[in-house]
Amino acid sequence: MGLIEIELFATLDLVGQAPGGPDEDPVGFPFGGWQAPLLDEVAGAQVDAAYEGTDALLLGRRTYDVFAAYWPHQEGGADGEFATLFNSVPKYVASRGTPDLSWAGSTQLGPDLADAVREIRDRHEHVKVVGSLNLVQTLLRERLFDRLDLWVHPIVLGVGKKVFDEGAVPANVTLLAPPAASPKGTVYLRYGLADGIPATGDMSAPDRGIGSD
Repeated sequence: MGLIEIELFATLDLVGQAPGGPDEDPVGFPFGGWQAPLLDEVAGAQVDAAYEGTDALLLGRRTYDVFAAYWPHQEGGADGEFATLFNSVPKYVASRGTPDLSWAGSTQLGPDLADAVREIRDRHEHVKVVGSLNLVQTLLRERLFDRLDLWVHPIVLGVGKKVFDEGAVPANVTLLAPPAASPKGTVYLRYGLADGIPATGDMSAPDRGIGSD
C-alpha cells in the first residue's frame, strides 16, 4: 500500500489559499501570490526533496484547472523538472462536475471519493495532494492521508481558506523530521498521521508542580 501525502503552503494563521499568484483564486481573496516574496533557496530545496519519488497527483478541480493550464507549457523552462514530473505521472481529479481532462494522463474520480482514494493508494507508492483545500478537508475528515508536509510562512493574512477548516476532526499526528527554518523565516514541518485521538490532562495536577506553592 502506498502513501497519500499532502503538500501545503500556509501562512502563520494557516491560510492556504492561492499562494502561487494573483489569478490563482481571485474571487473575494486579495492576497493571491502571497508566497512569492517569501521564497528562498532553502525552502525551494525542501520542496524539491519532498516531491522525490512522486508517482501520481491527486488534485481538486480548481487546482487541476490551474495546473493543466500551466505545467504542459513549462518543460525546458525554469520549472522544467517539475513540469516533466507533473506532465508524466497520472493525475486524478476530484470533481462533481465535468472537468476538461485534456492534460495527458488525467482521470476523474467517481462519486465515492473515499473508496477511489483508497484504490489510488493501493495502485501507487507516493500520491501527492497539492493545494486543493476543499479536497484536503475530505481527506482530513476521512483520515485518508499518511503524511502532511506544511510550510508555514511568517505572514498573517486574516482572510482566506484555511488548511484546517470544516474537514478537521480530532486526530493525533507525529513529527517525522525536525522542523527546519529557511532564511526568510518559513518553517517546514513534516507530520505523519498517528493512531487514536488527542488525550487530555490536568496541568494543575500536583505531580506536574504547576500552580502549587
